[in-house]
Amino acid sequence: MGVGPHRTKEMLTALRAAADGVLAVLLAPCCAACRRPLESPTAGPVCAPCWRAILPITPPVCDACGDPLPSWRRTSIELARCPRCRRRRATIDRGRAVGVYEGALREILHAFKYEGRRTLAAPLAHLMADAGRELLATADVVVPVPLHRRRERSRGFNQARDLAFGLGWPMADALTRTRATPSQTDLPAARRHANVRDAFVVTPRSRAGIDGRVVVLVDDVSTTGATLEACARALKDAGAREVRALTAARVVTRRP
Repeated sequence: MGVGPHRTKEMLTALRAAADGVLAVLLAPCCAACRRPLESPTAGPVCAPCWRAILPITPPVCDACGDPLPSWRRTSIELARCPRCRRRRATIDRGRAVGVYEGALREILHAFKYEGRRTLAAPLAHLMADAGRELLATADVVVPVPLHRRRERSRGFNQARDLAFGLGWPMADALTRTRATPSQTDLPAARRHANVRDAFVVTPRSRAGIDGRVVVLVDDVSTTGATLEACARALKDAGAREVRALTAARVVTRRP
């Protein structure tokens, strides 16, 4: 007599609980975000409370950049824009992010990006797919923001590519960096746009797949948006019909 699916699920749950107990006692792994001992190490390197502590960016948001908007705008106009986006014309047509770049989400991304916790790409990409479902629904391709080859070789991976791959959407490594640039993290906001200006181009073999297409740019964090804008300009120069941006986190100008 075979084992039914319900019984199989019970057995797997019991085995996971036993494995969690053994790992917790023998290895005492800590959460990559809060550094407290993990109760369920087999569930990943970040504890459930830290995932729940992410401060999400929820509607209403600016349709252009994704910043939170006052609630009254939701009923006043269908596609609302924040004052900054109404004053300027950005290259990126629409932007969305999972949450605010602080607290638990900041620590999770630091563990992913700087500590090489690449298993975090899948749950982060899942959150991004949910936050950006409207952007992805009518998109043709997702394109990760590239690292310079020296930085990618030093880090061992490109975090944006891992996130883009995890979205489960057609992906193209369509962009390349023409030059190495100082880390945006180390620069004041006023210098970030100049730092990455003309630093990206669409590769010759990718031009046919970009021309006339709706592209979703993917990165881990948007701070000033300078890198995303520089990438978007290169994509539109190559004929992209529309460029959208999807990130795991965003530095917001208005609190959600």
